[in-house]
Amino acid sequence: MFGINRRVVAIIFGVLALAFVVGSVLLFTPQGQRSTQGKTEFTVNGRPVYELDLARAQQNDPILSTNPQGLLKNLADVNFGERFVITNALLQDTARIGVSSGELKKELDTIKERFGLQKKEDYDRFLTQVGYTDSQLRNELRDQIRINKRIEDIQKKAEPTEEEMRLYFELNRDQYKNEERVQARQIVLDDKATADKIYAEVSASGADFAAIAKANSKLNAEQGGALGAEAGKSEPGPVTRVVFPNAVADAVFKLRDGQISKPIEAGGRFYIVKVEKYLPAGDVKFEEVKDRVKEDAKRIKGQGALEAYIEELRKKANVKFAEGATFKFENPVVAKVGETEIRLAEVTQSVFANQQVPQLLQQGLGELAVQFFMPQTLEQLISREVVYQAAKGLGQPFFGSKTDIANQAQLWQTRNIAVSDADVRKFYDANLANFTIPASAKVQAVNFKKEDKAKAEAFRAAALKGGKLEDLAKANGGTLQDFGVVNPGTMPPVPNRLVFLTRGSFPKGPLGEVSEVVKLEDGSYQVLIVNDRKAEVLRPFEEVKEQARQQVLATRRAEAAQKWVEEVRKAAKVENNLQKVLTSLTPKEEPKTNENQPGTSAPSNPSTPANPPANR
Repeated sequence: MFGINRRVVAIIFGVLALAFVVGSVLLFTPQGQRSTQGKTEFTVNGRPVYELDLARAQQNDPILSTNPQGLLKNLADVNFGERFVITNALLQDTARIGVSSGELKKELDTIKERFGLQKKEDYDRFLTQVGYTDSQLRNELRDQIRINKRIEDIQKKAEPTEEEMRLYFELNRDQYKNEERVQARQIVLDDKATADKIYAEVSASGADFAAIAKANSKLNAEQGGALGAEAGKSEPGPVTRVVFPNAVADAVFKLRDGQISKPIEAGGRFYIVKVEKYLPAGDVKFEEVKDRVKEDAKRIKGQGALEAYIEELRKKANVKFAEGATFKFENPVVAKVGETEIRLAEVTQSVFANQQVPQLLQQGLGELAVQFFMPQTLEQLISREVVYQAAKGLGQPFFGSKTDIANQAQLWQTRNIAVSDADVRKFYDANLANFTIPASAKVQAVNFKKEDKAKAEAFRAAALKGGKLEDLAKANGGTLQDFGVVNPGTMPPVPNRLVFLTRGSFPKGPLGEVSEVVKLEDGSYQVLIVNDRKAEVLRPFEEVKEQARQQVLATRRAEAAQKWVEEVRKAAKVENNLQKVLTSLTPKEEPKTNENQPGTSAPSNPSTPANPPANR
């Protein structure tokens, strides 16, 4: 499936769209007074964008703030310019939406509470620090509230039809399957001796588990130990694993109808559970989960409506650069799929939203980012557009953003793929590591300096006799380090080797297993205290059969989807002009002259850096 970011609006607007982040005003640009804003750089639908406002916004742009040069600078300008234009168009479109004094006060109070601005002098100092007046801050908050209202209204109106909901359910059945459940009763006790005694009672032929639970259990006694029972009733209802502590759940869900677990320790208590009925995971009918499906489908349809709204805003936006403007950009077409154009800003928005790109820019590796991410991202966008267009011919009510529709089309094309039990078993045998619970242990270490081997030996001898670990470490000059519960490969090499790669266990004392004194790579010494050691466990095939089936099925469907995408891509008319566009945006370097060589001079008409591109 496609990896293009679904939340296109979030890429375009950042914190201004989709979710109002209280306190994010620190990143906003103060409106200021017109007399101090400098000359007009350009207009958006006739509204001026002033020099100072533009400069402030550029300073807050995550890419431009890294001071890119050459081609990267021109790409960042296109990316910033398009976002800036759409943001202005959005502000204009929402300008007439009403904001009550109560709504404004609520958001302002939230900011004051977040930054601890209860006193007037603290609030005034905050405004000075962020370069705002009270009036400017209120104006910014009104703008944000208006934008959120518009977004909420667009998404609220995007109601999925019955046909769309049924299609979504059909394509995403796995999301709505019932988890495995049990109808069960439990007896919870405080000590092992009592638990063993009660287990013997409930295991006897004809024993009344509910009556014994009512007389003895520390939990659910009044309901005869029934789990999931309705208030005032004692019949157990279906419950999932989350009802039990992990250790109890692992044991309970291996039981079947009528079976009773031996006492299981968890959290200092002992659990005895009788499974009256085991309910395996399985499919559900649309009507059973219709409300959940509607909620999910509505969210996706709302995202598509929002994407269409933003695209329409930009299409209608009229941008005109002022004579002598210092900032200009254009948004050239980098590819075409049939008659549909893909423009440069759509690529840059996805590329610059990648968290790795700003990091590469800061490391001076921006050119590498362009060479790697730009072509890759454009290819994804082209494939998405190809599949989006092909989806229209499949006769199904796909909905949502372009990415959603493309993904739904692939799910539709691969909906009938199935796998056999033999395929599942073969996958299990070939991927045993996927179904293995790794070895684990709770590990603590006491560390000693290079010159303190004798103290380490003394500590080890004391630890084998018992006592409080913290006190023993301190008394012998050691430092306690708690690794917690660890698996192989999660600790430094020496303790990892001792705990997991050395056969056998350490001598055991009251505090747990105590290792020999070991010398670490830096010459210091360490003693390990190990508890709750658990060996690696391969989960049986029958236990993980459905999990393995889903993995095989997902792989088969992904392979079939990719094959279909390649087929429709071959049949589509595609033009990719990315390299030509990048070349045109790359500034020309002036020819170098050899100043040390007599008789040489610069050419009479040297090349000059490329001028900023004009707006489309």
